[in-house]
Amino acid sequence: YQLIHEEVISVGGLTANILHPREVFQPAIEYAAAAIIIAHNHPSGNVEPTEADIDVTKQLVEAGKLMGIDILDHLIVGNGGYKSIIGDIEL
Repeated sequence: YQLIHEEVISVGGLTANILHPREVFQPAIEYAAAAIIIAHNHPSGNVEPTEADIDVTKQLVEAGKLMGIDILDHLIVGNGGYKSIIGDIEL
């Protein structure tokens, strides 16, 4: 794997962000990526995934499988640290 493109997909509000797989995968398709890594921050600084984080990660993994694009990781960034959602959930 090699980084071929970086993209800001969405800028959310203080407590929520609307995210749909079509926006996430559009740049991956455009750049013919075999895999992607997703990252987002929690303004609270808490890096523990919310139920919404877990749900959207599962949705993105399933969408990626249909398109042949792997989700290598989904990271939450906060308070100078980060946490992998992919490593913590059963897919």
